[in-house]
Amino acid sequence: MIGTQETVSGAHFAFTDRWGGVSAAPYEALNLGGAVGDDPEAVRTNRALAAKSLGLSPDEVVWMRQVHGRDVAVVDAPFGEDPPPVDGVVTARRGLALAVLTADCTPVLLADPVAGVTGAAHAGRPGLLAGVVGETVEAMRGLGAEPARIIARTGPAVCGRCYEVPEAMRDEVAAAVPEAYATTRRGTPAVDMAAGVRAQLARSGVTAWEQSSVCTLESGDHFSYRRNKATGRLASYVWIGVE
Repeated sequence: MIGTQETVSGAHFAFTDRWGGVSAAPYEALNLGGAVGDDPEAVRTNRALAAKSLGLSPDEVVWMRQVHGRDVAVVDAPFGEDPPPVDGVVTARRGLALAVLTADCTPVLLADPVAGVTGAAHAGRPGLLAGVVGETVEAMRGLGAEPARIIARTGPAVCGRCYEVPEAMRDEVAAAVPEAYATTRRGTPAVDMAAGVRAQLARSGVTAWEQSSVCTLESGDHFSYRRNKATGRLASYVWIGVE
């Protein structure tokens, strides 16, 4: 059910694929997004199944209402049925999992196990330009995290060889984040979101970074909005275990 999991110094990172849930096509099967047109009961069931497989309580997972912005919320509990419009969350509460929903955008998971602080950001192209990655790191600093101690992971996302965009859009992104400049396999303009995220993390002092090898557009085991339009959402989770 969960595509990959990793634990580093007490920090847990997990990324789902699309299998093991109860949603019907086109959201088949482990759709975790509540705003894509799927049956709400199926989404609740899927979120409970995913949490159980990670050893988490469904009531201890923070979900955002993502809007491709830069706002970051400090949390010590889930938002409930009506999350605020934010694209980053941070917490100093151990055992509380932070979740990011994606279907091509880059999920960014951050943890400072020494301080017991975690962060999660939804980095789509507008969010990258708005600076949500740096804002999330800064919010973690406000809770006592040190960028040099932060462990960063990015999850399944569309890769730079597949994320084709108009040339003017590539130029706009590259003007703000030069490292995101890319070209597709066919030689057309593209944006490398993971490279852009890595560059912004480095500028914030975060250097312990690893990237998922999964391109959502290429992988039939993952949801991709660019491939299917009507589709589900993957989830990426980060939390620090209770001592």
